[in-house]
Amino acid sequence: MKNHKRAWAEINLSRLENNINTIKSHISTHTDIMAVVKADAYGHGEKEILKKLNEIGIKYFAVSNLDEAISIRKTCENHEILILGYTPPEYADEIVNNKILQCIVSKEYAERLSEATDQPVRCHIKIDTGMGRIGLKHDTASECCDEIEEILKYKNLIIDGIFTHFAVADSDIAENISYTKKQADFIKKVYSELNNRGIPLKHVHFLNSAGAAYHCDSTSTLARIGITMYGLYPNYPLPLPYEIEPVMEFKAVISDVKTVKPGDSISYGRTYTADKAVKVATVTVGYADGYSRLLSSKGQVIVKGRRCDITGRVCMDQMMIDVSAIDDVREGDTVTLIGTDGKETITADELASWYGTIGYEVVCGISKRVPRVYID
Repeated sequence: MKNHKRAWAEINLSRLENNINTIKSHISTHTDIMAVVKADAYGHGEKEILKKLNEIGIKYFAVSNLDEAISIRKTCENHEILILGYTPPEYADEIVNNKILQCIVSKEYAERLSEATDQPVRCHIKIDTGMGRIGLKHDTASECCDEIEEILKYKNLIIDGIFTHFAVADSDIAENISYTKKQADFIKKVYSELNNRGIPLKHVHFLNSAGAAYHCDSTSTLARIGITMYGLYPNYPLPLPYEIEPVMEFKAVISDVKTVKPGDSISYGRTYTADKAVKVATVTVGYADGYSRLLSSKGQVIVKGRRCDITGRVCMDQMMIDVSAIDDVREGDTVTLIGTDGKETITADELASWYGTIGYEVVCGISKRVPRVYID
């Protein structure tokens, strides 16, 4: 999409590469990175992100669904692509024909998937060790292995690995650290017992972004790296043990500048009324672009290296800000919504904290009508 300098997202591919290299240096050499590129690469744009990841040698990708997997297969012919969630069994042949790895969410699902095709479906079995979402759920590793052995009897399934997902790996609370260790210990016991039963598997993986940062373990053959790859924190403001940089910056421009008198109101609902003369600038971005309406009279942006408050409600396509402290502001000036201008920085994580969400949701929510501009 052409950038007409209304609202746009700048994607810094060099930062992506640097983040990957930083994470690689922190995890075991026995652990490969599986790049999580679901949701259009967390809103960063799948095509260009994949191109860069291919260039730097990433061989494993994870997505949420079959459509995403097929899209990635068009670009990545020889890579491993794992669907992390459910795919209706009637699409088993599409899974096979596109050489995709499917998550097994239950024994019943495994049976239906096997019956839906005459071709071998390569799979990773999900084990629910405490997330409570999908996967085999058992009190003991031995019971879990028994069910996996039953799944292995289905003729059209090839089981390449097992995996689980941490629930609180991004926490520094002692109870949650213990919970994460318990999750890791369980799946490692399953993996070990399967091997003792003569069922060696190529992969066992349990490290997500937070797990790879705070709970490194060389037993995990893969680390599913998502949010940290894009330069955001799993649990802002809890620090990471290494430095990463946000890959995305979000910008717009000023379309109009005016001074309002005391008593004048701004935007829908008249929720903001000036108590003095205020210089107000209109910005070419709104909630249809992914800048949340919940930031009304709450968020800040950066203009010419200075933070400015949002005045009144964020509209669908525009919003207003207080630029009284800036002398030379004018139409066409750049407004930084996420990113750095001068000595000021607003991250997606900080922005998310203003309205009670997480950086993941912010970057994933920047809409398709916002062009992505790539910098390398």
